[in-house]
Amino acid sequence: MVDETLEFSATQQDPGDGVPGATAAFPYDRMTVERFRAAFPRARWRDDLGAWFVPGTRAERRLTLWMSHAWTGVLAHADQRGRDAFAFEPITSPYLEVAEDLVVRTPYSRAAIAELRAVPWARWDAASKAWRVPFRSIEDLRRRWPAIEDAARQAEPEERRKRAASRRSSPGQEDRRAEAAERRRHRYPVPVDAQPPIDRVLMTHAGPVVFEVVTGEVVEPGIADRFYPGVTAGPAALIWAAWRRPTHAELVQAWPARTPSSPADLARGWWRPTIDVLREERRKAASLERALATRRAKAR
Repeated sequence: MVDETLEFSATQQDPGDGVPGATAAFPYDRMTVERFRAAFPRARWRDDLGAWFVPGTRAERRLTLWMSHAWTGVLAHADQRGRDAFAFEPITSPYLEVAEDLVVRTPYSRAAIAELRAVPWARWDAASKAWRVPFRSIEDLRRRWPAIEDAARQAEPEERRKRAASRRSSPGQEDRRAEAAERRRHRYPVPVDAQPPIDRVLMTHAGPVVFEVVTGEVVEPGIADRFYPGVTAGPAALIWAAWRRPTHAELVQAWPARTPSSPADLARGWWRPTIDVLREERRKAASLERALATRRAKAR
């Protein structure tokens, strides 16, 4: 089986500076990225394009040659070896189907998704609503399968209901309800002498936010201690600032910090996110926006 997950665009101009080149898009896989970067050291990732941009007037031709010469035969051979290995020692599970590749379909589980993302060449297929794993990745999938299957079982509706009932009867349920109610108020304490910039993507102890307004209302010490223990303003008073979640577009356009946040930044309660944090938050925001769009489409 020849891999068909790499896609190349026609030669184009870089929208940023007009440099000629071509883009390459493929599902994220650490091994693929490493080999790609070794073959194209000048390539750079473009969040706005959702692809790698390779500069040069012959970029598209180089990408095509790289795909045909370096990968076609290698991947086909690796897939056949993986198919033979699977036939010798199959994985039997209600969450796994065998087709042209291996089809993994589980209830939604962040833990299962994290494991599948770590499997080389695994990709999400929106059409079939399942993860597709080529046979060449069978050994990686086999190593991670116990964790994937366990996470899938924990995500079954009946197991979720049991855990929900257990949480409702647990001693800390009232505290969790109070924390959830506080989060719904969309307010956050900031030092009066170190107020955050408005309408910019920032990180806080509550995750990424965009502050809309600093109200100036003084925070009661008991509320700050209970719900926001990470914010320590020192001698300065804490005041409330209203916030909202940033959109995926805002996260893409956000300018990352060059260095990790300092202890002083963390004590202040807000700081600029690094590029690694932004990438993870962009992925989460894109997934959430797709889910919301799907719900709206079904509701029509």
